[in-house]
Amino acid sequence: MIKKNNDSYWTKIIQPRSGWFDLHLKELWRYRDLISLFVRRNFVAVYKQTILGPLWYLIQPIFSTLVFTVIFGNIARLPTDGVPPMLFYMSGIVTWNYFSGCLNQTSNTFVANAGIFGKVYFPRLTVPISVVTTNLLQFSIQFGLFLTFMVYFFSKGSSIHPNWWILFTPLLIVQMACLGLGVGIIVSSLTTKYRDLTHLVAFGVQLWMYATPVVYPLSLIPSKWQWLMALNPMTAIVETFRFAFLGAGSIRPYHISCSIIMTLFFLSSGIILFSRVEKTFMDTV
Repeated sequence: MIKKNNDSYWTKIIQPRSGWFDLHLKELWRYRDLISLFVRRNFVAVYKQTILGPLWYLIQPIFSTLVFTVIFGNIARLPTDGVPPMLFYMSGIVTWNYFSGCLNQTSNTFVANAGIFGKVYFPRLTVPISVVTTNLLQFSIQFGLFLTFMVYFFSKGSSIHPNWWILFTPLLIVQMACLGLGVGIIVSSLTTKYRDLTHLVAFGVQLWMYATPVVYPLSLIPSKWQWLMALNPMTAIVETFRFAFLGAGSIRPYHISCSIIMTLFFLSSGIILFSRVEKTFMDTV
C-alpha cells in the first residue's frame, strides 16, 4: 500500500472470481518475468545432475527413430510413402514429442505445484504456459536435428520434396502448443478431484500416438475409416508437417479444418475449466 496526500491506495487488488468466464488473461502478460523464471527452472531441473545434460534431447529421437525403423520398417515392413524410413519416423517423432511433452507435463500442474500455489498469489496459468515454452526449446533442438538429417538425405539424392507448405510450420507449432496445453490443463483440472487420472495419462498418450500416423502413413488407413482419423487433431498436423518437408503424405482440407476446430475447442474448454478449478483447488488438497 502506498500513501500519497494522506490518501491510501493499492497498487494491486486481488478480488475473488466466481464466474466461469472470469478469466483475466491480461495478467499473464504482467507476469511474463515469472514465466521466464519457470522456464529456466523447468529446463535446468530436468538435466541438472545428468552427465549428458541437454544432449538427451538429441539422443532420445535418434534412438526412437532407430527402433521404429527396425520394428516398423524392417520387421513389420510398413510403407513410408516412398521417403527414407529414417526421415519418415523422425518427422513423426519430433512433432509428437512436442505435443506429448506439453500434454504430459501440464496434466500434473495442480498436483505438482500444490505447495507453491498455497503460499503466494500469481496467475496459475503461468505454470502450464511455462511448460509449453520449455518444451518449445526441446522441439527447436530436435527440429534442428531433423533438418540436419533431411539435408543429408537430400544431398544423397533421396526422394524427398520440400515445398512451400514449409511456410506454415510456425502455425503448426502454435497449434501443437495450443492442443497440448488445452488437453493437458483439462486433465490437470480433472485430477484435482479424480486422482486416478494421473495413472492413465501416460497410457492414454501412448494409445493416442498409435492412433496418429506417426509410425505409419495415413494412406495405409482404408477410406471408410478416414473420417475417424480426421477426429484426431494430431493427424492433420503430422501429415502436413511431413508433406511440407518431405513431400510425403497429403494435404486434406477437411482434416485440417477438423483439427483446427478441435484444437480451439480443447484450448478454450481447458482455460475455462482450469480457471474454475484454481479458485477452489486449495480447499481440496
